[in-house]
Amino acid sequence: MLLLFTAVCCAAPVSNAISAVMAQQSRTSDDGGIAEGGTAADIPPRMLTAYKKAVQKVGKHVPKCRGMRWPILAGIAKVESNHAVGRNIADNGDIRPRIYGVLLNGSGAGGNTTVFPDTDNGRWDGTAHGERAVGPFQFLPSTWEGVGKDAGGDKTADPHNADDAALGAAIYLCGNGRDLAKRAQLKGAILQYNHSSEYVSNVLGWVDQYTAAAKGPSLKDVSAKVRTVLETALSQRGVPYSWGGGNASGKTYGKCCSPRGKSGTNIKGFDCSGLTTYAYAKVGIRLPRLAADQAGVGRRIPASLGTSALKAGDLVFYAYAPGRDSTIYHVGIYVGSGQMINAARPGTVVRLDAVDAMSGYAGGARLI
Repeated sequence: MLLLFTAVCCAAPVSNAISAVMAQQSRTSDDGGIAEGGTAADIPPRMLTAYKKAVQKVGKHVPKCRGMRWPILAGIAKVESNHAVGRNIADNGDIRPRIYGVLLNGSGAGGNTTVFPDTDNGRWDGTAHGERAVGPFQFLPSTWEGVGKDAGGDKTADPHNADDAALGAAIYLCGNGRDLAKRAQLKGAILQYNHSSEYVSNVLGWVDQYTAAAKGPSLKDVSAKVRTVLETALSQRGVPYSWGGGNASGKTYGKCCSPRGKSGTNIKGFDCSGLTTYAYAKVGIRLPRLAADQAGVGRRIPASLGTSALKAGDLVFYAYAPGRDSTIYHVGIYVGSGQMINAARPGTVVRLDAVDAMSGYAGGARLI
């Protein structure tokens, strides 16, 4: 069975650290990738602009608020509406078609079990027969009445406008003046948004990913060859995972099928060893195609030395039975500060991850 798992690469037997949540709104969830320049590949540029504008404006409305930053708003919007992906976002921030949650009539649809009577006569949620959450931040009309502000200067506070909605979310999360730089207060703010511990964990996972994107890895103290490898791999952030995809020339359509039945035949991208093969080919290093075989290239760094022994540019391996390289199932590229460039598993994209995001650390290999 182990041979089957390593036949191509990267069918990780671990659950996604970020799980979908069913709350009282309809929402879309997938794994988000991190792109260059302090942004994230799954955030439409106009939405990211709205998040950043809200951070600049929230102090006017909640002067005592501290620690508000765009990854917090991005984390909420990712879970609530997947950043309005698939909608048209106009230059002024208006989102069309509008985003509506399920009708909160206690029917059980979308997880709702409580009846919410209408409060806006359908002005924002399009129905006078009850309430439903609206916009990219999924506000109930009754909540929007208390936090909605005009961020765009058109004299209307509209939850279907990206700028207005992001500012409203920032105001709501800030409360009476929270310090969101403190983890406990950030958790409390998210819990107020949706009283579910699973929801809090979900949002915090995205906040942490987007925070890592905003910081980005530092490449100033690496050799020219290592820099080329890292920049090549980093340039692929946001490219989808494809089982069996990728080679020395770049991303390719993959193969069928992973041990869990996921096919890469219609997905152009990389799996874990396809990405490392491509990145190292840029400096003339030809790697074998399988993760387990790549462990035999270069100077091996034993797992017993811990992750502190890794240097930027090293390959990072994971095994079902650490100490037995034949059971290696995954490989990433270490970038420093406990992070690696990772094509994790089907359904994800190339992104920055913590080195401990995968199970069974099996050491590394230094090729440069």
